[in-house]
Amino acid sequence: MILRALALLIASALPLAAQDGPPAPPPERIVADLSRDDVDITTSFDGSDIIIYGAIKRETPIPTTEPLDVIVTVEGPARPVTVRHKERRFGIWVNTGKVGVASAPNFYVVATTRPLERILNPDEDSRYRISVPQAIRAFAGASEVEDVVPYTEALVRLREDHDLYRLDDGAVTVAEQTLFRADVRLPANLIEGLYGTRIFLVRDGKVMDTFRAPIEVRKVGLERWLYRLALEQPFLYGFMSLAIAVAAGWGASAAFRQLQRR
Repeated sequence: MILRALALLIASALPLAAQDGPPAPPPERIVADLSRDDVDITTSFDGSDIIIYGAIKRETPIPTTEPLDVIVTVEGPARPVTVRHKERRFGIWVNTGKVGVASAPNFYVVATTRPLERILNPDEDSRYRISVPQAIRAFAGASEVEDVVPYTEALVRLREDHDLYRLDDGAVTVAEQTLFRADVRLPANLIEGLYGTRIFLVRDGKVMDTFRAPIEVRKVGLERWLYRLALEQPFLYGFMSLAIAVAAGWGASAAFRQLQRR
């Protein structure tokens, strides 16, 4: 009886073991690359363009359902942010509330084939954190205000004004539901760090496959030397900045006196 029970137990476990194998690959997969994987910030840096291109690999014919859509995101280094609300009282501006955000990317752009709300389900957006509001992570600590939404909206709005957050609907082109390309503009006010590129293959509102690639942004030349000097030797950097300001002021004053004599 004991041997028979053991045999039945092993037999019942075999189908479960077969089901626990590796998941089947998606029917449509992304094969992609970037035109460059590094950006050098120099004293004359005024922005850069990154071309993200690729193709869709399939083992079966193209589905005849909804058309294929591609979403591309480029995300900069994430850091904690404190958003404060100010009000004018008795002639002066005072802080009336603040919200701490645990992590918000310094730069975030979303490029799509069609308007984002038309091609992506909200559940998929929450799962993969694709849209700009979803890129902002949880709040840090207890909030001083009841409604934190206006604070996160203000953060997004401020960074949109500085071209740091952007939604580019229609910036991704797809040819024959197979080849795609996105041109992403990086602004001049980037910071150093490792940036991340994500590509989402979307059909019927659901993400079919994803692809990731890094972009390194670094200061070079005089720009990097000044940056490292300010971090490692702030006293020397401050003294040098003061000396340059005094020299520039004296030079401008001398030139102005020479013009007056003429």
